[in-house]
Amino acid sequence: MSEKKLILFLDSGDTIIDESTEVRDESGIVIRANVIPGADQMLKSLYESGYTLVLVADGEAQSFKNMFIQLGIYDYFTAMIYSENIKALKPSARMFKAAAGAIELPEAEFGRVAMVGNNLSRDVKGANALGMTSVFLSWTPRYPHDPADESERPDYTIAEPLALLELAERLNEELVNQPQ
Repeated sequence: MSEKKLILFLDSGDTIIDESTEVRDESGIVIRANVIPGADQMLKSLYESGYTLVLVADGEAQSFKNMFIQLGIYDYFTAMIYSENIKALKPSARMFKAAAGAIELPEAEFGRVAMVGNNLSRDVKGANALGMTSVFLSWTPRYPHDPADESERPDYTIAEPLALLELAERLNEELVNQPQ
């Protein structure tokens, strides 16, 4: 396994976790949920292939810890950035910059990042604004699939999590073969 040049930022809800399966306690913290089909296999494969995986998600830290530990996917992530800790929601640049900072990635290298998410107005718009590659996971019907404007237009669209495996390899290859 060799470390990959491409870095993957991933959303959680309807990108890894099926939001419709979330069970919350009385204070609103998610205590358990299921992955969307193939998401756990996708994460394991990406991790084992040497990709740096960073969670960039809106929500409470404890919710993600509960779900990801229970599902056996917590340790695949190099860093986890939650809106609760950053005090901002995507598409705020603070979320993406905090994720880059957590892995010591300078802004000059944001082009190495592909942000994968299910929400055009949060995940895609935020990534596009910072020069990151945006990947829209169109798995869920819960959110719009048509960009409201050019700022929400994804660089790539995939229909299910396992499609990210091939796309990540292709994007990584492009980065490796870029002239310095």
